[in-house]
Amino acid sequence: MISYQPTADLYASADITFKNMRSYYEHHSVNWEQSTIHEQIVDLENWDIFFNGSVVGAIRLAFDSDGCYIRDLQVSETFQNKGIGAAALAECERLAIKAGVNQLRLRVLKISPAYHLYIRNNFEVDKEEDRFFYMSRQIS
Repeated sequence: MISYQPTADLYASADITFKNMRSYYEHHSVNWEQSTIHEQIVDLENWDIFFNGSVVGAIRLAFDSDGCYIRDLQVSETFQNKGIGAAALAECERLAIKAGVNQLRLRVLKISPAYHLYIRNNFEVDKEEDRFFYMSRQIS
């Protein structure tokens, strides 16, 4: 069973991101550490993703007048490809609707397999840069 709770331990949550993203950071020669990630997420709306009672991922959101920006969606590697990412996107939509906004936005590395998750969930590429796709979708 998948559930969500406000993040209890931001350092542990940052560690999930660090472990998931390490190969991408190395690929792009980005020198990020867990402490750097923690600094970046402390002011976001942070949610733990639970699967059968254990924390397996994180959702990080920022809201503005244009909508909900999914700053980070991480699922620990051993729990990927089990529908948890798609369920987490549905939770992002629920939280966005609750906040009164009608658009989800995100940025994803071009080399990330998460890009395919977003395409399957009706996100469209709005623009691209060297390393990133910027994607969005309307919600109702």
